[in-house]
Parts: sequence; C-alpha cells; structure tokens
Amino acid sequence: MLRQVELVERVLSYDPHADEDLLNRAYVFTIKAHGSQTRASGDPYFSHPIEVAGILTELKLDMASIITALLHDTIEDTVATKEEIEEIFGQEIAVLVDGVTKLSQLELQSDRTKQAENFSKLLLAMSNDIRVLLVKLADRLHNMRTLHFIKKPEKRKRIATETMEIYAPLAERIGIQSFRDELEDLAFVELNNEARKSILRRLEYLRAEGEDLVDRIVNKLKDDLHEAGLQAEVSGREKRPYSIWRKMEQKNVTFEQLSDIIAFRVVVSNVEQCYHVLGNLHAKYSMVPGRFKDYISTPKRNNYQSIHTTIIGPERQRIEVQIRTREMHETNEFGVAAHWQYKQQIGEKVQDGQQYRWLRELLEILEEASDPDEFLEHTKLNMYQDQVFCFSPKGDLISLPAGSTPVDFAYAVHTRVGDTCVGSKVNGRLAPLRTILKNGDQVEILRSKNQTPSPTWESFVVSGKARSAIRRFIRQQQRDQYIELGKSIAEKSFRMDGKPFTEKALAPVLKVWDLENIEDLYYSLGDGTHTGRQLLEVIFPGEKSKDADENVVPIHRKKQTGKHKHEHAVPIRGLIPGMAMHFAGCCHPLPGDRIVGIVMTGRGVTIHTIDCDTLEQYSEVPERWLDVSWDTDQQNETLQVGRIGIVMANEPGALSSVTSTIAANKGNINNLVISNRSQDFFEMRVDIEVRDVRHLTNIIAALRADPVISSVERSSG
Repeated sequence: MLRQVELVERVLSYDPHADEDLLNRAYVFTIKAHGSQTRASGDPYFSHPIEVAGILTELKLDMASIITALLHDTIEDTVATKEEIEEIFGQEIAVLVDGVTKLSQLELQSDRTKQAENFSKLLLAMSNDIRVLLVKLADRLHNMRTLHFIKKPEKRKRIATETMEIYAPLAERIGIQSFRDELEDLAFVELNNEARKSILRRLEYLRAEGEDLVDRIVNKLKDDLHEAGLQAEVSGREKRPYSIWRKMEQKNVTFEQLSDIIAFRVVVSNVEQCYHVLGNLHAKYSMVPGRFKDYISTPKRNNYQSIHTTIIGPERQRIEVQIRTREMHETNEFGVAAHWQYKQQIGEKVQDGQQYRWLRELLEILEEASDPDEFLEHTKLNMYQDQVFCFSPKGDLISLPAGSTPVDFAYAVHTRVGDTCVGSKVNGRLAPLRTILKNGDQVEILRSKNQTPSPTWESFVVSGKARSAIRRFIRQQQRDQYIELGKSIAEKSFRMDGKPFTEKALAPVLKVWDLENIEDLYYSLGDGTHTGRQLLEVIFPGEKSKDADENVVPIHRKKQTGKHKHEHAVPIRGLIPGMAMHFAGCCHPLPGDRIVGIVMTGRGVTIHTIDCDTLEQYSEVPERWLDVSWDTDQQNETLQVGRIGIVMANEPGALSSVTSTIAANKGNINNLVISNRSQDFFEMRVDIEVRDVRHLTNIIAALRADPVISSVERSSG
C-alpha cells in the first residue's frame, strides 16, 4: 500500500501546484472513515482506495481525480455523506465522489437486462464528467488484481465476464491501452486459465530458445536508424497472453504462425520522422504484403495513432514494428487521460471535441432506445466491430462500424440527414442505400424533405445510432396510425349500434380497461387489443349489439357482381408498409382490386382482396372488418407484388422466353418457384412487381400470346 508521503510526492511530481494539505486530509479521511473494515484478502479496506489513487497517478490525473479515488467508497460504505465531503473538500470533488458512488451502487448483475440498465447509467454518469469513468476503471483494475482472494468461483467468473465485456472495451474506447490490456489479461486468468498457461509455457520456450534475440534485434534496428541519421527510441516487448490468444482466434492460426508475438516500437520526435523511419525500414528489409496500416493519417476512433508494418527484419525474423511520436505514444497508452489538462488556478478542463464524439452518439442511442436490451445491443455493436473510414464531399472523415451502408453514414452525419435520406452517391456514382461501404469511399447523401425512414432500412444498417433512430420513428408512426385507426373503429362501432358518438361517452372505459387517456383507448382498439364490440359492452352493459347487415362488409365470391357500395370507408393514409398495415400473402392485393381490411391483434390491419378465401374465418367477427380502398387521389409509384401461376412447355429457351416477356412489359420478377416438373411441362409460381391490376393483366395477356405457354392465371396461393 502506498504511504501517504509517497502518494503526495507522486502528485506533486507532475502537478507542483497541487494542494498538498488537501491531499493529506483526504488520505487521513479515508483511513478514519473505513476504520476497521477489511477486504476479502484480509487487508484493511482503506488500502483499496489508496491503491486506486496510486493507479491514477500513473495517468498523471489532476488532484481532484486523485482525491475522488481516495474517497470513492466513503459515501457508500461508511457514515460519511456527500454534504460532509462537500464541506471539507469542495463541490467539485463531492460531485465526482457522488458519481462514482452511484456507479458502485449499480454494479452490473449477471442478468442481461439488469446489466444493460446499469450499463446505460454508467455511460450517463461518464458523460457528465469522464473522470468518474476513469476512477471507476481504476477501481475495477485494482479489484481485478485482487480477484483471486474471492472464494466463490461463480462470483469471480461474473466479475471477470463483466470486465471483459464492459470495462475493457470502455478502456479501449477512451484510448487507455494499458488499462485495457491488463483488464483483459486478468479476466483471462479467470475465464480460460488453461489457455493462458499454455501460451505462457510457449513464451517461456521461445525465451529459452532465443535468449537475447529481442535485445539483438533492438540494437540492430537502432544501428540501422542511427546510420540513416535518425535519433529514435527502440524497444521490444512480448504481447500479453490474452492479446496473443485473441489473434489466434481471430486469424484462426497456431501460436507458431503468429508474427507479432513480440512487438517492436520506434518512438521519434515528429510525424515527418515517422515516415522517414518507415521508408528506411522498407528500403532495408522486405515488407510482408498486407501487413501495413497507417493510423497516423487515419487514426482509430479512440484517437489511436501509429504506423504498423511487418518486415522480414534482422536475423531473418518476421517482426511487427510500430512507429509513432512521443506524443502519440502518451496518447495511445493513456488515452483521454493524456489530454486531461486544467487551466492554472481556474481548473477548467480542455476537451477535444472529436475525442468525445462517441460519447454523444451513445447518449443519443440511450435516449432513442425503447428498452435496456436494445441499448446494450447498440453499444456492443459500436464497441466491438472494426471500423471503416469514409469521406464526406467536403473531405470530413467519418468513422463507422465495418459493414456500414450510406444510411449509416447519413445518420453518423446527423439524425435529420438520416431521416431525410433518399439516395446516395459513392465515389461520384449513384449507389443503392444498402451498398456496403469500403475504406476510403467518398459518400454523398441525397435528401428530400418529404422522405421519412423506411422500416426496410433496419434490415441492413449496422450502426447503433441508425438502427435506434429508425426504430424510434417507426414506433411513433405506428402509434399515431393505431390511434387514428382506433378512433375510426370506435366511431364505426357507435354508428353500427345506432348510438351518437362522443368522446365523453368513452370515459367509463378508461377505468375498466386501466388506461390513462383517450389516446391509449384508441391505440388499444387500433392494434386489436380490444374490439369495438367490447367497447360497446362496457359503455352500454346489458344491451345487445346491433350488427346491421348493411354495415358489415360481405364476403364476395368470384361470381358475384361486386357492386356493393362502401360507405364511410376508414381513411388509412400515410401508413408505413409492414407496420400498421400489411398486405396479405394469401391473395396479394393490387391497386385496382376491391379490398377489405381485417384488424389483427398486435399487427394492425391486414389488407385482403374482397374475394379472398381466407376471409371466411372472420365471418363471425364483423367488428374486425374495415371498409378500405385504394387512395386514387395520390400518385403512388410504389410497386406491389402480384402472383401468377404458369404452365409452360419443357423445352430449351422456354424459361428465357417467359422472363423476357415479363421484362418487355416492364414487370420485375420478385420470386420464381417451380412447383411441378414433368417430361413435357413445367408448373411454376411467379411473383412480379407491378404498378396495379391493369399492369399485371397486360403481362398475363402477353404471356398467353407466347407459344411456349400452355396456361397462365393470376394465383391467390
């Protein structure tokens, strides 16, 4: 455990203006507050906050962070209060300690939903002041260093899993590589110790075989660079066991096939010298193709910068060399902590806006996610996927998860840009919105103020921000549509029963159905949770509902005239396909068909053709039937799928003739299934995207004129 004088000396070594007296008071305060409390190891409890403070001095954090580390468990585990801490140490430190306390009280549980909820709160606290997260990470690091003292293996495994899934990725995201490496390796001990021991044995064998190989390579690289007139620090170090294990898993290779078990690092004064070193090494040694990455010109999302190259170096050894400046090295090791500066006397933090952009994105996701699981899904996507870098037309660099599309790019620019996206140009050429973007692509987003997010986008976007924004929009649209639909159902139910409709009459239903307001009532009718008949039974108990024949939509068969007149059709306008309205797959209705809507519980309205055989099963529930019609006032260029059944001759070129005829008549084949095949004939089912019934009828007529076609009919199955 760090002695009081050692801790103070560490802080003063990098911050001569630190308040020595306040540091001493905090040290004494935590010892007195924790008193005789002990840890699982048997050590006094106050040794833990003192060690956490010591870890943060390695990051050269400000005095407020160090004092927060010393006090971080006092509010939760002792009789000390936030008010007491504020009185002695000031408001800033009290707020920081309170933030860490809240995180500690929300320690992640094994239950996935609970884990997601707490993860959300962790990020919320972090957004207010990132020092809260830094103290929490140091707290977790010391707890992991002493994890072996916990007796219960289930608890050790849970803590190790949390560390691997939550804290190590967070450390990486804010760029503290040293924290991430140690957290992962300590968790690896608990989660897969046999694998770790195996890697350690192999490393010991390599050391015994090579003995001073690393030193010889370091000295040779130094000599090479010195001859070229370059002053550089050169070092070599073994990678940690978990880092080696992860590469073996990711690349599906054996230990012996890895080329970068030992990483050599070259540190120089400026960026120009980085490229000078690179040129010198590539001129002297052969570069391994495909093993070069320039993170200086294109930094990682956590601000990591370095040049990575693999060469066949001294003594014909295949080695990885990392080239960076001193400033880059500090940033890569300590992340945001390396940028954490305070103006003298004022104590106002200086932040790099780009550095904290990912925090703002995660907060937007948190606000838009409907449940904790959805938030955890998004944040894990953002944390674990590799990145792809694309440029805007103005040359701005946008970092996205690998597999991203122009829609992901649009939402990364701004939520409003994503919402109004109608198309894209990739490298100057029009490209579908589902195009997978590659590193270096220049992306231009085409927008329209009339555009809204499409539910189909969710099937191909990969970034958390895009997916959550789309889901939020759909949820709101769906609710509005269900409310509008529910009001129409209520009005129709009153009309069918011969009663005047007023919203005041609906008031008794709210209490019976346990609803808060009229909108909730309409929503429950619109999504099918309750029916119009149930509504009337609550308002007019004991009265028999009048299902007037003239107000019930009849089932029309193919031989009927179809002259039934629809009155008071429910206007369903602006519904998003696939949400509040669905087209039935049994009859494939097309514009021009006479149609009817059936209210389905939890799905909204399903649209059928009026002669669909499926409608017979709903003949006993007339309150589910809605009179609907195509909106002929608006020009709708959306294509619908019509289905036809074809019997054609089994001869060469027949299928080509069919597809050519459909294409010539502006039809697009959506799906084609051969249902039966004989020596002479094929029977097939073809789904075709068409504008309306007339368009499909023209295609059928053209097919019937083809000599290879035996018969063709519109199919409802």
